[in-house]
Amino acid sequence: MTMQRPLPVLDHLSRPFWEGCREHRLRLQKCGSCGKAQFPPGPICKHCRSSALDWITSSGHGTIYSWIVVRHPVPSDVYVKEVPYVVALVELDDGVRMPTNIVGCSPEAIGAGMEVEVSFVDINDTISLHRFQPVAQLHGKSA
Repeated sequence: MTMQRPLPVLDHLSRPFWEGCREHRLRLQKCGSCGKAQFPPGPICKHCRSSALDWITSSGHGTIYSWIVVRHPVPSDVYVKEVPYVVALVELDDGVRMPTNIVGCSPEAIGAGMEVEVSFVDINDTISLHRFQPVAQLHGKSA
């Protein structure tokens, strides 16, 4: 039996984020009390514990904070055609760090501090996933 790629589960906290991804917009929660953004979404602000949270659309711009190159697919029957791939923590200009994939360049070209911007891939009619790629790649320069 072949496993299928796991898809996000939408719940009352994450639904606005995933609906934004479907519209190719990166959405984050922002606190009305302290003004800080947060990810992942939660019921209260992780900075000041206020419940005055709203959703904003991020610029989708940030820098690579850390990354790993995955060379051994687990589970192998799902990801074998995708290795090597990069899993990274991107620090957004909005002040949050977001786990993601880096696409559009070779794993060897990636470095800490590299400027990246969000892009989206439509998985099916209801799910789109966020990922990031080098700004230079998006604007026609070599990464």
